[in-house]
Amino acid sequence: MDNGEPNTMIFIRAAVFFTVTLVLAYLSRGALLNPRSHGFFRFFAWESILGLILLNLPVWTVDRFAPHQLVSWVFLIISIVLAIEGFRLLRLIGKPTTARTDSELFGFEKTSALVTVGIYAYIRHPLYAALLFLAWGAFLKSFTPVGVLLISVASVCLFLTAKFDESECLKYFGPTYKDYMRKTKNFVPFVF
Repeated sequence: MDNGEPNTMIFIRAAVFFTVTLVLAYLSRGALLNPRSHGFFRFFAWESILGLILLNLPVWTVDRFAPHQLVSWVFLIISIVLAIEGFRLLRLIGKPTTARTDSELFGFEKTSALVTVGIYAYIRHPLYAALLFLAWGAFLKSFTPVGVLLISVASVCLFLTAKFDESECLKYFGPTYKDYMRKTKNFVPFVF
């Protein structure tokens, strides 16, 4: 993949990928030991997104006003908004608790109340939607065969993450969550 980029920059991106992978693996260690948890698939989505970002980093701001770049920036902004709002509502309304001992869950995921307001009134997975928009925003920076592979893996893994998360939520919240599923979409309000 030599596009005239200095070997030093390729090495730095590879080192960043390896280092961040170690951090993500450490953070996901509980989930990686349980392939039936949503965090298992989320780890591989994160890896694919990291790969997309580092792959396309050299062209991140090249030809900023090209149509694919503009769509990319819109997706990246949507990603940021969804992430901020999703985390905010989980913390405020979800009331994370230490009483939940699921080792696969991060602290903010150990909610004691189902969040059904704000963005959660329209989509069940704003944080996974944020990752999906981030992945597609990074992919749209440059179209390459490796990028197509990475965006495919990220998209499938995020879909699986959402499905396994729903199974976990059904076990914890019961029929209330089933009713919530009927009223909302997965990632995009009114669409999907």
